[in-house]
Amino acid sequence: MNFEFQHINYSLWGILGLVFWIISYMYWFRKPQLFIPPKYKKKELPIFRSIFFVLGVVSWLYISFALAGPRRPMGMDKNTIDVNDIYIVLDLSRSMLAEDLKPNRVEAAKQKIKDFVALFPKDRIGIVIFAEKVFTLLPLSTDLELIKKMVDQIKLGPLGDGTNIGDALALGVGRLLQSQAKSKIILLLTDGVSNVGTLTPMQAAEMAASNNIKIYTIGIGGDKDAKIPVGTDMFGAQRYQIIPGGSVDVKGLREIAEMTKGKAYMANNNKALQNVLDEINRMERTQIEHSGRIIYQELYFKYLLIGILLLIATELSRRIFLREGV
Repeated sequence: MNFEFQHINYSLWGILGLVFWIISYMYWFRKPQLFIPPKYKKKELPIFRSIFFVLGVVSWLYISFALAGPRRPMGMDKNTIDVNDIYIVLDLSRSMLAEDLKPNRVEAAKQKIKDFVALFPKDRIGIVIFAEKVFTLLPLSTDLELIKKMVDQIKLGPLGDGTNIGDALALGVGRLLQSQAKSKIILLLTDGVSNVGTLTPMQAAEMAASNNIKIYTIGIGGDKDAKIPVGTDMFGAQRYQIIPGGSVDVKGLREIAEMTKGKAYMANNNKALQNVLDEINRMERTQIEHSGRIIYQELYFKYLLIGILLLIATELSRRIFLREGV
């Protein structure tokens, strides 16, 4: 039989009970009240006493087995949940260090993502990050704590200095192709103009549109005079420079959103993201099958009852047939 045990260590208590029972049954360590010469002692146990000994051992083994918490897995408890499948595509180019949003653009974007996750606890959310290179930080997940921890670990640097919007969007599209949800969404947060990559943003948008994936674009910042830190001078003061390559490609982000029937927003204030969240919240969600906890058949009570009844029968039989303990 396919058993699992919840408390395997607890079976040691049953084994300990068996040891003490055998000591008591065999009268070990007990001083005789009447001395009988060895030649008058019986060298073999009566047949009944041997049978009762075996039954006692078996009863304690049943009890020990029951204490280990035996159970048999019966399958998964499946239910359905209503979801959107959403990939957040986050720009990590160097311009995201600009401090027109406090403390800077990337930290403000990270906080917005965590707020987003908290508002949609039933949706499946994945994260793609990009600069010159693109990377899937997290596949679709409903684990809110895991998503927040992964967002907290996001840092600039490892993916280069460019802005590869096209390939990042294409990666998000590819990840969503296997989704069964009716509402498949990409939320793009960027502050720059695409300047590297194999695909252009519009080519990636065409891929999304042909697969019924909506892209919502959020331009981070937008201040043409925004500056990024570039180290310190000889006196230790922070130095800044104007963002190379210009500010948000507002026109390009709008075209991407329009092609995929999404919407474009500017996040130069705290209300911008709330607008897109409200829009996504009104979308039709899709029921998907969700595997929950494993269902078990608990078996400990059956074995415990057998062991106790057998032990009681053994002890009563000793007193009736062998006149022991009377």
